Amino acid sequence: MDKLIEQFSLGLFFWQLILFVGLVLLLKKFAWGPILKSVGEREEGIKDALDEAENARKEMQNLNADNARILKEARIERDTLLKEAREMKEGIIAEAKEEAQVQANKVVEQAQATIQSEKQAAIADLKNQVAELSIGIAEKVVRGELADKSKQEKLVEDMLKEVTIS
Repeated sequence: MDKLIEQFSLGLFFWQLILFVGLVLLLKKFAWGPILKSVGEREEGIKDALDEAENARKEMQNLNADNARILKEARIERDTLLKEAREMKEGIIAEAKEEAQVQANKVVEQAQATIQSEKQAAIADLKNQVAELSIGIAEKVVRGELADKSKQEKLVEDMLKEVTIS
């Protein structure tokens, strides 16, 4: 160190200082400028990439939320359609049961009406047959009674008494 101090020259120091400043200026202009510029561009690129990644992450969250909402709506719509289908099925079944009951009641009423009309026809036919038999029997009895003249007179007298009595 002593040797350095003894050999120190102010002129040499001055020229070295000028060369050093010149070298720094040259490096700044031709090396550090482009290096710092490319580092800045790289920093901006990284920052942009991070911003895009954040935007993509937010968009993915929005898409996931939309998918969940759409899935929920689809499930609600499916449940609604199934409920409507069940109600429609139950309505159709109830309507079919009601219509079958009405048809069964009609058939029963028609059968009862047919039975009643056939009963009335049978009763009328039976009455006609009884009347014909009664007339036939009465005719035979009257012929038998009227065959004898004394019986005829007695019958006429009895009828006259009944007419006057009534």
